[in-house]
Amino acid sequence: MPSDVLFLLAPDFEDPAYPGVRFYCEHCAQVEGVLGYYPQAARALDVRRIPFPRPRAAVVELVGEENQWLPLLVLGDGSNDHGCATGTHEGRRFIRGKDGIARWLSARFGVAVPHP
Repeated sequence: MPSDVLFLLAPDFEDPAYPGVRFYCEHCAQVEGVLGYYPQAARALDVRRIPFPRPRAAVVELVGEENQWLPLLVLGDGSNDHGCATGTHEGRRFIRGKDGIARWLSARFGVAVPHP
């Protein structure tokens, strides 16, 4: 896989567990905000906003059915994980969660880190 792929949930989705309510993923929204602050990072990534329902075929294809939690960054071939990888699937490394993704964005692109 040549480039780093960032999977985010598309906003304004429905969850069958909460009929009639529309949602956004707060963790994906935080990553979206960082990408908005640092468009050079956004341009360097293959950002894919996918629907909420599972199975999430695009994610499953790259990292397996057990790794569908988003946000998720799948590292491209030869990409440095900067110590942030949280797992692997068939040799493909990934970073799950907003905190690890934020640390990786900072290490990879030199962007600021979240204030504690």
